[in-house]
Amino acid sequence: MKERIREILEEALPLVDLDSDFLFKELDSLGVATILLKLSEEYSIKLDAKDATPKNLKSLDSLEAMVKSKLEK
Repeated sequence: MKERIREILEEALPLVDLDSDFLFKELDSLGVATILLKLSEEYSIKLDAKDATPKNLKSLDSLEAMVKSKLEK
């Protein structure tokens, strides 16, 4: 799943360093919205503004954890 998330985000956000120690700092509001939209579409889950926390957007690992937690609901 993590590699699929990487593929999606590399295509959607080519200028963002997905390996950053703190991914959230690399993002502007459009980048955050893009991540939420792309992951919502890919995994058929509902992500909204309350999911856009620094904790959830810290790294690819935290994005994967967020998606997995939404899939479990």
